[in-house]
Amino acid sequence: MKSSVDAAYAERLRDKGGVWWKRALDVQLPYRLHMRRLDLGFTLDVGCGLGRNLANLGGGVGVDPNADAIRICRERGHVAFTPDELDASEYNQPGRFDAMLISHVLEHLAPADAAALIARYLPLVREGGRVVLITPQEAGYRSDPTHVEFVDHARLGDLARTVGLTTLATYSFPFPRPVGRWFKYNEFVLIARKP
Repeated sequence: MKSSVDAAYAERLRDKGGVWWKRALDVQLPYRLHMRRLDLGFTLDVGCGLGRNLANLGGGVGVDPNADAIRICRERGHVAFTPDELDASEYNQPGRFDAMLISHVLEHLAPADAAALIARYLPLVREGGRVVLITPQEAGYRSDPTHVEFVDHARLGDLARTVGLTTLATYSFPFPRPVGRWFKYNEFVLIARKP
């Protein structure tokens, strides 16, 4: 597996999510509830992967450069596109979405590419809409060999300012910040508003 756009990466995601103990213990419950509590409205999920967040948003469209992930996402009943397909779709309209979610994506990109990704899709979010950026903390960052840049709250804030967003909140989820050094599912969360 060389990058997050390889077919092997999509299969890795499917395999990781399908292990029996994750299904039996419903380890995704706190993350599902978190997505629902954000109440983002009609959301563009950038880097949607296999559609885990799309299932919890209550309405949205996914985009991901991994064509195999998009195929699996569609098999799961979600509306999802590769970037070129989204560009040619009915959803490619200024202000079409209430919000944009970029979860566990920015750490796969160099800083300039991360800002460019946010800027590319920002016109599709309505004025006053929210942008939610989520990245893994230390243990999660170390868990994936395709991660290239550690993106903490300071870096998320820099990215938000670079693309003209106003930060509304930052927090650690689901546990306090120190837990992220050893618990690989702890996340940095930034919520911003598009002017």
